[in-house]
Amino acid sequence: MYRPTLASVKQHPVPAWFEDAKLGIFIHWGPYSVPGWAPHASNLREVIAQHDDAHWFRHNPYAEWYCQAMRIDGSPTQRYHLETYGAQTPYTTFGPQFNTASKAWEPSTWANLFRRAGARYVVMVAKHHDGFLMWPSAVPTPHKPDWRAERDCVGELSAAVRARGMRMGLYYSGGLDFTFKDVVIRDFADMVTAIPNDPAYAAYTDAHWRELIERYTPSVLWNDIGYPASTDLPALFAHYYNAVPEGVINDRFTQIKLPGSGNLPGLPRKLIRWIIRRALTHPQSLVARLQTGGAHCDFRTPEYATYAKASARKWEATRGIGQSFGYNRNERPEDLIAVKDLVHLLADVVSKNGNLLLNVGPMADGTIPPEQVARLEGLGAWLKLNGEAIFDTRPWSRAEGQTGDGLPIRFTQTNDALYAILLGKPQTDHLEIPALSVPETASIYVLGYNAPFAWRQHGSSLTLTLPRTLPDTPAVALKIVP
Repeated sequence: MYRPTLASVKQHPVPAWFEDAKLGIFIHWGPYSVPGWAPHASNLREVIAQHDDAHWFRHNPYAEWYCQAMRIDGSPTQRYHLETYGAQTPYTTFGPQFNTASKAWEPSTWANLFRRAGARYVVMVAKHHDGFLMWPSAVPTPHKPDWRAERDCVGELSAAVRARGMRMGLYYSGGLDFTFKDVVIRDFADMVTAIPNDPAYAAYTDAHWRELIERYTPSVLWNDIGYPASTDLPALFAHYYNAVPEGVINDRFTQIKLPGSGNLPGLPRKLIRWIIRRALTHPQSLVARLQTGGAHCDFRTPEYATYAKASARKWEATRGIGQSFGYNRNERPEDLIAVKDLVHLLADVVSKNGNLLLNVGPMADGTIPPEQVARLEGLGAWLKLNGEAIFDTRPWSRAEGQTGDGLPIRFTQTNDALYAILLGKPQTDHLEIPALSVPETASIYVLGYNAPFAWRQHGSSLTLTLPRTLPDTPAVALKIVP
């Protein structure tokens, strides 16, 4: 039993299932799926690196932020809203429309797709920044009591996911809730000061998390944008671990105490903005490690970013299939990650001790856009043949390498095998891997082929002859045993 102290909850080990899982599916679905629109832009990390954070919020490609972007004067989202819905249509109009559309949703369809994609766990948004609840809570928002889904979306999907052998996690926006503190966020400093820190909101979020834990026993607590500073987080975490011993907690429960001036103690707005920007653009930096995690976490969550090297601490890369998490009808095919790049991303993340949490953004009626389905099906097809090089593996002594002709390699291992995942198809059937020595008794296989292939050791380089019948594939996985 965990005690409600920081020292106690810090003893919680990362469970084996989360180490083994490697691939999860994130779901952003709610009233923002009704307009389902955001402007074209690059991903978060690239935009922040090339522009300032004010530019990001003004041109926010995250469609789930529609309720904010539509109120920034002159923003593309505001122009779209005025042209499409008119100035007299508030965001709250989309709640009843979502409830009507979502009557057509079939959770089993989602769960079947996620299973075919190879996912081991699913994380659903239970409440986003707009405060809309995706379950029939006994603690409705006091400011908008009917601002919730009519269906128990969390419960229905949890049952469908678990029936197919996957684990279920929940996302909750603990830091932002515009039903409690409705401000227009134009930069990172505004975002920090927008976190409600009053006792009523602290009690509200604590009651919600405890209700979600008791009712749905989620395997993942995925909080976002920080947490009310007055909350006793060790008590909440101990309650969770005692209810779900193999559960995991992410790194976004950071508590920030703000004085009345709206600045961090001794930190001006400009420095707040620099700290958050640095953390986003350099996910393995000291600033990132200090800025996230708060008092305790089981894993870190870089967004639209990966680690440059393997991490001893578990982490999870999260991103959308496109440049948005919520459904964006404005996305073009070139805005979506290609299957080849998706396979390479997964191999890279896993080689460095990470999981990939890949987001889908369904339409209001629950339809996952065909372009997103195609990416999931393509990834699943590759994993069906090569999954043993990904699932249940651990990082090797090094994550990266390359062939003699420059083809990138990512390494993973199990207790009895080393896997070398070639990020692409070799151009010839003769392959050299520099700086790789294997035992004389080793056998080398290409996953999908039953027989081992000829190889030789030339000094510190390994050479082997691949089958001429290799199909077109995003990546070729070699298995070396022992």
